[in-house]
Amino acid sequence: MNSDSWSAWWVLFAQSLLIGLSIAAPVGQIGLLAIQRTLDHGRAAGLATGLGAACADALYGAIGAFGVTGLIHWLLRLKPWLSLFGAGFLLWLAWRIATRPATRAVAAAPPGGSLLRYLSGTFVLTLSNPSTILSFMAVFGALAGHARLVSPWPMVAGVLTGSALWWLILSTAVGWLRRRFDPGWRRLINLGSAAMLAGLAAWQLGQLIP
Repeated sequence: MNSDSWSAWWVLFAQSLLIGLSIAAPVGQIGLLAIQRTLDHGRAAGLATGLGAACADALYGAIGAFGVTGLIHWLLRLKPWLSLFGAGFLLWLAWRIATRPATRAVAAAPPGGSLLRYLSGTFVLTLSNPSTILSFMAVFGALAGHARLVSPWPMVAGVLTGSALWWLILSTAVGWLRRRFDPGWRRLINLGSAAMLAGLAAWQLGQLIP
């Protein structure tokens, strides 16, 4: 590539990085899970939870950037079923968190295989969120339209990097604070997280009512 192409590549990458960062940053169900798991099992557990969402963000970004319209329309037709699955998954997670006893101030590392399970679970949960589909279709479709001469790959790489950067920042910050919470505070945080996850599930189900 010539210098103009490289410049356009990096500009598009930077724009997509900011998009990935801004979409990941608002605290929703994945943020709550990342915080709760970081408090229970440390930064690696929280980061793995967030990276699952980052991979899903990048996948939806790729679908929008490459303009795979057939797959987009198919996913939108599945919106009610995706909402039902996502809400059910959130309710199950809320129950698990609410009924689990609080850990000690400094918990042991997560059991073997947990990091992969955390990553894959949030990957599926993020994919099942219809608002994620719509937001990435709109944003990446618009960016692709303004950058027809540039490969879509900088958009995909940018959103993955931006989203992963946010989860690294969040898990590091919460990991630094986790020693300050005793089991009583951890129990309150778990109950609050479970209540918020159940509320998000109820809101997702409410969107299905005509």
